[in-house]
Amino acid sequence: MTLKIFLEVVELRTKVASVFPFAIGVLFSIAFFHEIQWLNTLLFFIGMLVFDLATTAINNYMDYEKAHSEIYKYEENVIGRTGISPKLVRNMILAMIAFVLVIGILLTLRTGWLLLLMGMICCFIGIFYTFGPIPLSRMPLGEIFSGFTMGLGIFTMVIYINTHRSDLFDLTLSLTTGTFNLSGNIWAVAAIFLAALPLVFTIANIMLANNLRDLERDIENHRYTLVFYIGRPIGIMLFQLLMYACYLILLIGLISGIFQWPILLAFLTLPKIHLNLQLFKESLPQPISFSYSIKNMILFNSSYALGLFATILLNQL
Repeated sequence: MTLKIFLEVVELRTKVASVFPFAIGVLFSIAFFHEIQWLNTLLFFIGMLVFDLATTAINNYMDYEKAHSEIYKYEENVIGRTGISPKLVRNMILAMIAFVLVIGILLTLRTGWLLLLMGMICCFIGIFYTFGPIPLSRMPLGEIFSGFTMGLGIFTMVIYINTHRSDLFDLTLSLTTGTFNLSGNIWAVAAIFLAALPLVFTIANIMLANNLRDLERDIENHRYTLVFYIGRPIGIMLFQLLMYACYLILLIGLISGIFQWPILLAFLTLPKIHLNLQLFKESLPQPISFSYSIKNMILFNSSYALGLFATILLNQL
């Protein structure tokens, strides 16, 4: 397998969806909790990226194995189109997951048991999102699982590895006595959840946009997603609602003291995102429609990150 084919199988260009929860999690750790552990952050980034590559490879592998359309299987899917061995792809996936397991154990030893628990849940969802007899992506739950696993899961784990010494939330476990204790600060957890919601919504919208575009082809390949059940018109309304809700969350966070005034920089993107939402609706079901969800996710989350970065600078004055 050449490097070019490997990058096609893992779709490196699409990893921006996981990089934003990581980057914003780091910035929020500094801006709100005033803590950062750079070695933990680096280790987590490596493990997160490799696992994201693995899940994309699983997606392409399972789409190849379960394809009902011969045209899709041998002309569109990267495995069939390039003629690489499915066994080689499977072994590559297993190797990447094993590597992530090592990183996860190392980080658990450096932080706490709660990271292992959160990591296992996210990895389970990530793997079975496209793997198994009934993948989560082929059910009307794909948007929920992708949004919360990446938007909330990655974000929360990044904060945990940077703030575990402060006991904001933690899990203590004694293997000798067989006891455990889950503790935390309810206001800190609420702040994390609220700050993660824009990430959840923008990432869920990527899956929703994909399903809105591919509705007919998904039905042909026996993929019955959320759009199949609610219909394309309601799906478009949901897509728009989730995007506008991101701005509402920032306002709630500002009023409640979770964010500071620089977060209002994100509102400068509202006119462009409003235009993209209209163009998305008009271009469906053409392939170009999907690009608007990516543009909105990058535009909004970049401005979100910029607002947090400006907050950090403001706090240094």
